[in-house]
Amino acid sequence: MSSKTKAPRKSKTSWAGGIVLFTAAALAAGVFGLSALRAEANGVQSAPPPLPVSAIEVLYANNATIDEQFPGLISARRESALGFERGGRIDRLLVDVGDRVESGQELARLDLRVLNAQVAAADAQTAEAAAQTALARDTQERQQTLLERGHISPQRYDEVATTTRAAEARQRAAAAAADALRVQLDLAVLEAPFDGVVTARYADEGAIASPGMPVLDLVEADALEVRIGLPGDVAARLNADEVYTFRSERRAFEARLRATTGVVDRQTRTVTAVFDLDADSGAVAGEVARLSVPLSIDASGFWVPTSALVESRRGLWSVYVLQPENGDYRLEARVVETVRVETERVFVRGAVAEGEYVLSGGISRVTPGQLVAFNGGSGRSQAGE
Repeated sequence: MSSKTKAPRKSKTSWAGGIVLFTAAALAAGVFGLSALRAEANGVQSAPPPLPVSAIEVLYANNATIDEQFPGLISARRESALGFERGGRIDRLLVDVGDRVESGQELARLDLRVLNAQVAAADAQTAEAAAQTALARDTQERQQTLLERGHISPQRYDEVATTTRAAEARQRAAAAAADALRVQLDLAVLEAPFDGVVTARYADEGAIASPGMPVLDLVEADALEVRIGLPGDVAARLNADEVYTFRSERRAFEARLRATTGVVDRQTRTVTAVFDLDADSGAVAGEVARLSVPLSIDASGFWVPTSALVESRRGLWSVYVLQPENGDYRLEARVVETVRVETERVFVRGAVAEGEYVLSGGISRVTPGQLVAFNGGSGRSQAGE
């Protein structure tokens, strides 16, 4: 009885287990299939479209010309630190910083009372020497008459003549001393040696000026020049009295070449050239001016923007060339050599063919081998400029 009841229970249990296993397998298959579909969908979405980029067409140049810039400092042709030759108390200062003065205009003067007294004393000594000279000459004339009549010896006459010559020498010495004091009197008045502008004032009235101490700085404002150190070959190409173009931070202007030294400086290894500026050039002393000289590049190459260069290995540079591929382009890195570097462009040469397209910017957004899109209308590399 017991054996008959156990058999059906075992059969029901096996059936239920099969159903559970089938259900689990179906669920697993469904989950796996859904995961596979999601993975396939993600795989399709992970391929981004080609990135739009800008590029330029390579145009080679065999004789490109550039404007080489050589800096120099604009300065006044004449600039003087004015002072008194002898010391003394400053009696008057007639100008201040920023005043425009003319040649010969009085700028300052010392207290002249002591000098005036010395000049008066020297004049008195000169007058005394002149009186003694006149007396010696009269005496010599009388002795000449006595000599002719035989009343005195020739020796006596020679002594009188010597006394006359000594008196004349003392008179000249006294006059020279008086003239020297008058020169000192003139030098005690400070005058402008040329037209210019007072740029500094170092003393005021009442101060004691030492000999040679600067009192005022005077700059010739309307006569400016530019001194520039040039390579020897560039300086040899310049012609005297020819006009050349300069550029400062504010404007462009022209200047005429006055002369070149023709000697290479031992320290800078350059030849100094001096240019004269016109009064209406608008330049200001102290500004930096750059001389533009057209120079030829003796190399075959092409211009690219500085933004097109990519730093490569071992200090080299590369550019990204666009290689056609199924209607789009794939980026390929090519090593180039920089021949001339300017602020916004670079003259390079390398394994890039004429007519190929080079990425002109945005190099931080791309990598070699990346697929990009380009419509072919971003311009051409500059040649011959």
